[in-house]
Amino acid sequence: MSAPVTTTEDALRSALATVNDPEIRRPITDLGMVKSATVRPDGVAEIGILLTVAGCPLRDKLRSDITLAVAQVPGVQGVEIDFGVMTDEQRRNLQTSLRGGGGAEPVIPFAQPGSRTRVYAIASGKGGVGKSSVTVNLAAALAAKGLSVGVVDADIYGHSVPRMLGTDARPTQVEEMIMPPQAHGVKVISIGMFTAGNAAVVWRGPMLHRALQQFLADVYWGDLDVLLLDLPPGTGDVAISLAQLLPSAEILVVTTPQMAAAEVAERAGAISLQTHQRLVGVVENMSWMELPSGERMEVFGAGGGQTVADSLTQLTGAKVPLLGQIPLDTRVREAGDVGRPIVLDAPDAPAAKALSAVADRLAVRRESLVGRPLNLRPAGR
Repeated sequence: MSAPVTTTEDALRSALATVNDPEIRRPITDLGMVKSATVRPDGVAEIGILLTVAGCPLRDKLRSDITLAVAQVPGVQGVEIDFGVMTDEQRRNLQTSLRGGGGAEPVIPFAQPGSRTRVYAIASGKGGVGKSSVTVNLAAALAAKGLSVGVVDADIYGHSVPRMLGTDARPTQVEEMIMPPQAHGVKVISIGMFTAGNAAVVWRGPMLHRALQQFLADVYWGDLDVLLLDLPPGTGDVAISLAQLLPSAEILVVTTPQMAAAEVAERAGAISLQTHQRLVGVVENMSWMELPSGERMEVFGAGGGQTVADSLTQLTGAKVPLLGQIPLDTRVREAGDVGRPIVLDAPDAPAAKALSAVADRLAVRRESLVGRPLNLRPAGR
């Protein structure tokens, strides 16, 4: 029989192995962050921790988690934590361990053949249809279901996702990797995290392409189940870049009921004919307003979402379903303004239920074919 674990460095390290780095979401013992772990004669545990960067924004979270874990070790009467900073070599080793390669050019993990991450590009023909609201609520709903979710705010000029998710955190950098902030269990990156205040972004096409490429390749996303990209309206540079960088991304079109918006949305969906991307479906936003009497007021008309779905089905030759109709509800806007999506803030609201139902249809992890037999046989055998 093995000896029982006592209050030793081994016991402390076992406790520390239960603490995950808040950004990387892996045990701090696996990441080389634990420099030392000893217990003084008076029962106080002295823990040396190496942060990836000196100004780590989640130092207090680490302190709290480590203190809680170590305090459970029998015999520990107190916890003292000494924070240091990794050397350049230690950061390089961490980057190599996370990326699985030594100094290779960053690649987009979601574009690799073995990727099991479902990538959904949320598109619209015009602005003002609630595309970003749909994106953040789908992300929050998917994360609440236990999936690992990331959001790229690819609307470089009109970025709004950080506010809607309630975060003003800045990314941290480990060597050439960017660690994205998290909000409501969702990892998120946006150009708004790199600009001062509410400064405008005035870029041409090549810079937009490079920004999107960095968001996908330089950010450490970890093992995501779903990645959502909030695209700018229309069929411009970002949509073209996305098709080049992530040809396997699936397009979800957001529209409103009126015919004018539907016609423009059809053009946004029709880009899939040129990019050969799959259209996963259409979401009709602001479909109607429920009055106190229980009646529905169709503020923007009716039928636009189904019209878009039918038109794109005919255009592409593949079934494009209407995934859901989201009622017009001021609480969607209010929840977005305070950074708490309605699917979390008022889950029983009709709009929240409709958005959660759409998330249910998207919550499928792609199965990898790597290492699986395909049972292919030569003809005539």
